[in-house]
Amino acid sequence: MYTTALVSSHTATARLVALCDTNRTRMAVHNDIVRAHGLDPVPEYPAEDFADMLRKERVQEVVVCTVDRTHADYICAALDAGCDVVTEKPMTADVDGCRRVLAAQRRTGRRVNVAFNYRFNPVHRRVREIVAAGEIGEVGSVHFEWLLDLRHGADYFRRWHREKENSGGLLVHKASHHFDLVNWWIGSAPRTVFAWGDLFFYGAENGRRRELAADYERAHGAAAAQDDPFALHIADSDDMARLYLAAEHEDGYRRDRNVFGPGITIEDDMSVLVRYASGAKLTYHLAAYAPWEGYRVAITGSRGRLELDVTESPHTVPGRSETTPVRGMPAPKENTAARLLLRRHWQPPEEVAVAVGRGSHGGGDTHLLDTLFGATGLQPRPTHTDGANALLTGLAANESMRTGLPVDVARLLNPAG
Repeated sequence: MYTTALVSSHTATARLVALCDTNRTRMAVHNDIVRAHGLDPVPEYPAEDFADMLRKERVQEVVVCTVDRTHADYICAALDAGCDVVTEKPMTADVDGCRRVLAAQRRTGRRVNVAFNYRFNPVHRRVREIVAAGEIGEVGSVHFEWLLDLRHGADYFRRWHREKENSGGLLVHKASHHFDLVNWWIGSAPRTVFAWGDLFFYGAENGRRRELAADYERAHGAAAAQDDPFALHIADSDDMARLYLAAEHEDGYRRDRNVFGPGITIEDDMSVLVRYASGAKLTYHLAAYAPWEGYRVAITGSRGRLELDVTESPHTVPGRSETTPVRGMPAPKENTAARLLLRRHWQPPEEVAVAVGRGSHGGGDTHLLDTLFGATGLQPRPTHTDGANALLTGLAANESMRTGLPVDVARLLNPAG
């Protein structure tokens, strides 16, 4: 997404000057994108030469899209080299990384922006406007349920995300989007977090117990994966084959592991309670094995209630289809439906007109890119503070699941404080 934007839609205000990765094959694929837009390929640097790249190419801003556990390494190195940073969410994957990023930002004064594209979805912006205008009064509580369907949810259990040391689990990697939305909508920050979570559906034991598991380690080349609706068939896509199959010889990374295989250390069903500095409370639930995809949000205040229902995919279709030619890949959300209802005290409900934006994340990606790389943006860039507040909710939830106790967010970040 970022490479394409920097060599096509945003060339008037930004320029791609170099690539850096642990895998040369994948960098070559990105340089093919550069060539396809009529530009000369940019220099490619191995990961160990990241600091040299920043100096030699006179980099002004770094876009970090690495495995989550390494975000902090590259963010801090870029800041110390005098660069600004755009990082994919989550800002990092553990408490130590969060501390390091915040310290580096304070030390250098450079800018860190987190790519919370859901903030730029026009439906979510409308929610923010209504709440900020005081239409439902002072916010007392938020209920937020997010459902990942059997294709999208399964995808996190095929890749590196399935190992908590890499991703922090779905409450860090995925739910940081959702926690950021709540923080932004109500204008507050988390103070206390309690959570439960389980690996309920995916994983070897669950697969055997429910007779869902097929006998293969990875889908590519496995006869047992051919009719498995949970398998990802990378070879169905030329682009994925070039990015993954052709790159495996360098690092052994496999994108298509069995979701009912061993070694999964993240949860797929999680419930979280959060108390905010404002006094508001959040009840949050994420399930990664639902028959449909979408979310429900209800924000209740002293003067009324705002209810958002979004359907991104009404049911999960196995195999190939016209819109999903790659077996196992999540379906594109081209027909997302949203309904926003304002219920004021003593008044009949009022349906608020909302239009889902075009493109990924309800149009959020397009507006995010305009804000990051364009001359103007719809709204301010999410900062390191926003990134930390969303991240710390998930990290505190992980700690609560580990200990069975509520977690004070400030003490998690600064135990000696």
